[in-house]
This record gives sequence, structure tokens and C-alpha cells, in this order.
Amino acid sequence: MNDPYETLGVARSATDKEIKDAFKKLARKTHPDLHPDDKTAEETFKALSNAYDFLKDKEKRRRFDAGEIDASGVERKQQRFYRDFADGPSNTSHAAQDGFASNEDLEDFLSRAFKGGTRRTKDTFRAPGQDVTYVLPVDFLDAATGATRTITLPEGKTLQVKIPQGADDRQMLRLKGQGLPGFGGGPAGDAFVELHIEPHPFFHRKDDNIHCELPVTVREAVLGGRIEVPTIGGPVTMTIPRGANTGQTLRLRDKGVLNRKTGQRGHQLVTLKVVLPQGEEPELAAFLETWQPRTPDAPRAEMLK
Repeated sequence: MNDPYETLGVARSATDKEIKDAFKKLARKTHPDLHPDDKTAEETFKALSNAYDFLKDKEKRRRFDAGEIDASGVERKQQRFYRDFADGPSNTSHAAQDGFASNEDLEDFLSRAFKGGTRRTKDTFRAPGQDVTYVLPVDFLDAATGATRTITLPEGKTLQVKIPQGADDRQMLRLKGQGLPGFGGGPAGDAFVELHIEPHPFFHRKDDNIHCELPVTVREAVLGGRIEVPTIGGPVTMTIPRGANTGQTLRLRDKGVLNRKTGQRGHQLVTLKVVLPQGEEPELAAFLETWQPRTPDAPRAEMLK
């Protein structure tokens, strides 16, 4: 087995996280499931898995760094001098030279040294599955109020994705164990779903508040009254004050998005926009020709200074 640090391309001073990140990055490129007919990729992945399993074992890593064991986990021979062998028989076995009573004891030690590890034989190893990432387009209202959606993967598998209330654009959801299967009985990877929230025709979100521009008729603006207003939870009734004007903003309390951290809802801010009738209104035109407002207006005064 090669030096595990060199195999993963990390320094001997690397942290556990740096080692794990290096393994994930390299394993994604060589996973056998992604290269079913590539023997080289399989061997490379096997070497990466063995190196990672070796270094994540703190005791093995400590002993390797101290020179007590080699990269295979086998005890290193201590340096011996000629005089150590001067009085010994010429046919001393390797087991005896290493301090074991017999070759059987040596084999038993090696067997126990690898027991429970991921490298049970030279042809079997255990490694976690690769993580996968998907992009899920989400309707604006589904993101605001919460929903459950189904993703159908290319191989026909389906994933149920629960979209939380108040989900944010580009928010990443983690589905544990829904990635690619592990190798050699290892655990499956995770699936990460990135939410892409689609725009709405008239709602837009800022923090936990919902904003919308609401058209009102001339009559409604002048006389005021109660009208229906759309919200993310359905229509509600709102009072328009007399003499309302374009640009005036009214607030609907607690009609915004739920903040999952505080448990509080934002508000809906409704900006009024006075619109003229679409058809001809000769009576209105005749009235305005003779009408003189009590308070003369100069709406463009600031622009013309």
C-alpha cells in the first residue's frame, strides 16, 4: 500500500476535515458506479478508500506517523545489528525474528490487526457512496407556504422532497442516504437538492415580507371602501381609505412568510396603483372639464426646479 497521505494528496499535518474533503473530491471522479468498465478507475478508487480508512483511524494514523507501522498497518521491524544475530541459529523464522513463537502466531496477529477494518481481503473493501446534487424548480407559493414534491431520477428512482415554509432561493436541502449506493456494503451517500424559486406574476419577497402592487379604480381611490386583496394564503378583505393615491402603501399584518427561526410571520405590503377605466367614460371626462379642485396640485413641481 502506498503512503496514504500521498494517495489522497494531503500534507501529514492535514486535519480530519481536510482528509475527508480530499477523499470525497477524488472519490467522485473514480467511483466504480460511474466507471463500470474502467479497471484503472476501480483500482484508484480502491486505493483512495484504503488510504482514507487508514487515516481516519486515529490510532493507526498516530502509529504510522511515529513509524511504528507501515501503510498496510503491519508492525515495522525495529533496527537490529549484526550482534543480535551472531548467536542465533541460521534458520530462524521470520516469526521468531519478529518476536512471535511461530509463523502461525504471526498470521494470527496479522489477522487480528485487520479485523473490523474495511480492508478484509485484497479484493473486498467498504466505502461510502457518492453524494449527488439535484436542482429543483419550485413555485413561488410552494416555497412560501411549504409543499412536498417528487423528483424522478434518470434511472427511474423517485425522491420525496419536503419544501419547508419560507424556503429561500438557492437553499440546499439534504436527503440523508439518498445518494449513490455504497461499495462493499458501505453506507449510501446523501442527496442534496438545490431549490430554484420561480418568480411570481405579482408577488415578490423581501426578507419575510411579501410585496405586491395592487390596482384600484378611480372610484375606489376617491371614495375608499373594502376590497379583496390576494395574499400567499388566499384572498383577504382590506379597507382602502378615502382619497387613496398611487404609491400609497398599506400593511396586512402577519400575511407574509413564516420565519422558521423566530416562529413569527412577516407582513404583506400592498402598494396602491390608481388605474383609469379601460373604456370611454364621457361623463367622467365632462365632469373633469369643469371641475376645479379645492387644493390645486403640482405633482411635477419638484422635477421642474
